[in-house]
Amino acid sequence: MNETVTPRSRALRVAGVSRAFAGVQALQDVNFSFEPGQIFGLIGPNGAGKSTLVNIISGYDRPDTGSVSVDGTDVTASRPYQRARNGIARTFQHGHLFSGLSVKENLIVTGMGTGKSRKQAIAKADALIEQYGLASRADHPCAGLPHGIERLVGVARALCTDPKYILLDEPAAGLNEGEIGEFTANIQALQAGGLGVLLIDHNVKLILNVCDRIHVLVEGKTLLEGTPTEVRGSEALAEAYLGKSGSVHRG
Repeated sequence: MNETVTPRSRALRVAGVSRAFAGVQALQDVNFSFEPGQIFGLIGPNGAGKSTLVNIISGYDRPDTGSVSVDGTDVTASRPYQRARNGIARTFQHGHLFSGLSVKENLIVTGMGTGKSRKQAIAKADALIEQYGLASRADHPCAGLPHGIERLVGVARALCTDPKYILLDEPAAGLNEGEIGEFTANIQALQAGGLGVLLIDHNVKLILNVCDRIHVLVEGKTLLEGTPTEVRGSEALAEAYLGKSGSVHRG
């Protein structure tokens, strides 16, 4: 039976999630939650289990034990399209755009795939193209888009599903300093619009600057969770994540 949703229970929750592949423990008893209007950071070295966790949250994989819930509704057994309808959207590290379709067509197809009529999907696509300054690229095929624009289209496409929670999987990878500044403003705008944001990135400076709380994975286990101030001062993080003692700075 689903839980009764109260203002306090509105959250995306990961509870006791573990996952192994061929005897190798990728995740072990991971627990956290974040709410609408929060930016929640997920960091850790390569091989920490971040991608596995994002796949489990978004429905592309299932845990061996544990659960994922959205606003009190258990979605652990749901498929990705069902989770999208429950309010979870995600981006991918490597775009995953339909390269033969235009930018606008990518957005329309995504909107229709989660239950919008064609008219509704077109209206949503037009609004996001305007919001993200993509008008000059709207009719261009996604194949060959500049890297920064491709990342932006990925976020716009995720927003076509009208999510409550969005998982951003390394959205700043490969961006230059100017592009990162613009992307930071876009992430903060998502928060201001009431979305819960899970931000996964190797750019520790970005994570420390924009997140309300940060969860650190190392070898599939939770090392620590805290505010940016708490994480920045963690010697355990510096040792495990950066390979040296001392505190983590903004950089």
